[in-house]
Parts: sequence; structure tokens; C-alpha cells
Amino acid sequence: MKSNTKIEKQMQRKGNPTTVETILVAKKNKNWVEIASILSGPRRKRANLNLEEIDKQVKDGEKIIIPGKILSSGKVSKKIKLSALNFSEKAIEKLKEHKIEFNYILNEIKSNPDAKGIRILR
Repeated sequence: MKSNTKIEKQMQRKGNPTTVETILVAKKNKNWVEIASILSGPRRKRANLNLEEIDKQVKDGEKIIIPGKILSSGKVSKKIKLSALNFSEKAIEKLKEHKIEFNYILNEIKSNPDAKGIRILR
């Protein structure tokens, strides 16, 4: 686990304001520090998962956090709740089509500050 100082130092290199805000909010909440440390690291170490990979790894009814981008290949057949840093446009279309709940990590941190019932996929 990274220290808050290391997270802060790595965060200064980030150019995307949404990513910076997500890291700041996550860093302040002890339950979300792991997400902040993943997001503050290099982009190549973030998870970029296709919908079919997510479907293989999850069970029905789970809350899933993906510290990266959700891509559109495949489909999700299970009723889950997804949160990610970013979504591709086609992935959003497919999630809406299959009525899968999804939102951004920043919104999930604000609505679930205790991080209850979440699972991180990498």
C-alpha cells in the first residue's frame, strides 16, 4: 500500500482533471485508499477490461470496481453494479441495453463512503 505522500507526488503528474479529483476524494477516505494508490500509478498498470472478461469473473448481484476503463467486447449477462474510472461509448450502450447499473468511481465513493460490498477487479 502506498503512503499518502507517494500518492500525492504521483497525482501531480496526472493531466486528466477527473482522474485527479477521483484520486483526491479516494485518498481522503481510508476505505478507498487502495483505489487511490492504483489510480495514482502508471496508466499501463490500470485495468482495461472487456465486458466478457468481467462477466467471467463476477457473480450475480456483486458491486464491482474497475480502476481503469471498461471496453465493449462481449456482453454482461449477470445483474451486477459496475463502477469504473472510464467507459468506452459502445460499452455504455451495451450496459444500458442490458440494464446493468453503472457509474463512475467518483460517484461511487460519494454514495458509498464505507466501501461496503465492493470488489476490485484488476
